[in-house]
Amino acid sequence: MDRGRARDLGVVIGTYPTGALNAITDVVGVRVGHATVVRDPDPGGRGAVRTGVTAIFPHEGVPWRERVYAGTHVLNGYGEMIGTNQINEWGLLHSPIVLTSSLAIGRAYDATVRWRADRHGVITNEGGDMPVVAECDDSLLNDVTTFPLAERDVFEALDSATVGPVAEGCVGAGTGMQCMDFKGGIGTASRVVPGGFTVGVLVLTNFGERELLRIDGVPVGREITDLMPVEHGEGSCIVVVATDAPTLPHQCRRLAVRGGLGLARCGSTGHNGSGELMIAFSTANRIPLDAADGLIDVRAVLDGAAHGSGAPTNDLFAATVEAVEEAVANALFTATTTVGRDGHVLHALPIDRTLEILARYGRPAR
Repeated sequence: MDRGRARDLGVVIGTYPTGALNAITDVVGVRVGHATVVRDPDPGGRGAVRTGVTAIFPHEGVPWRERVYAGTHVLNGYGEMIGTNQINEWGLLHSPIVLTSSLAIGRAYDATVRWRADRHGVITNEGGDMPVVAECDDSLLNDVTTFPLAERDVFEALDSATVGPVAEGCVGAGTGMQCMDFKGGIGTASRVVPGGFTVGVLVLTNFGERELLRIDGVPVGREITDLMPVEHGEGSCIVVVATDAPTLPHQCRRLAVRGGLGLARCGSTGHNGSGELMIAFSTANRIPLDAADGLIDVRAVLDGAAHGSGAPTNDLFAATVEAVEEAVANALFTATTTVGRDGHVLHALPIDRTLEILARYGRPAR
């Protein structure tokens, strides 16, 4: 069977409707770009490059001039997301979110600052110079000690960011990543809640162990015990949540927390050696650099709403969990078997076998 997104193959996760694209870009203005870097190894298998960069912009404008509210959460902190201190202090995201390989995080940070200076002529601290850059380890397939990522690759991801469909699987930062001992990578999904607000998610999956893998609640990992990699790594996962609901920084943080629940539905236990890091932002309020009297008016979701009040908080939480769960499934369903460093192989999730298992557990393709 041809590979495709989970829902295209009849695997319908959750109950909320998706946006038109079932992607983070269903949140109007959000843009995504990838740079995929693949080079073949030498005859001995050394020097294989399987890496890349993914960039997410919070809206169609210039984020350091029109900031948005944001919040972060750490499920397990054996990983890095540069820029979280300023988000936690100010509650503002003022840069694209850049994802890449662990040992390339410094190069990606430096190149993103250079890109801003080169493309926008900004050399001051207008809005803040420190971009948000996060990482997962792709060293099973990627010869990281050759330091293959170049500045031009980061520029390519940033320059190519666009609205519309988002490429998934073995692309961008997901090129060399694993998920539950299968080939992983980039996944995305979205949900629309009552009242019309949208939640969109993008994940960089590099986490988990096979026996814990669940798809739509079914213990698929217990059923597929072959196709294992030569070595297991606990890995990491980055979850990016976007919404057009008017959430304040502390409310964005609460959405980020729910990203961890979505990973748990897929089988994550937040392993000791896994960097499972979440960031959420809202596009509803654009925060300028200045105001005449130093004050701005913002719209916000009602906190502490009584049951039945109509506040969308619970729907936003549940939609985030569903979207993360489906985004992880999409990363698995779209990724393809990849050979990398020293001949190491990450096998793709076998689609036919997975659908048969789901059907046997009462989840037939719809």
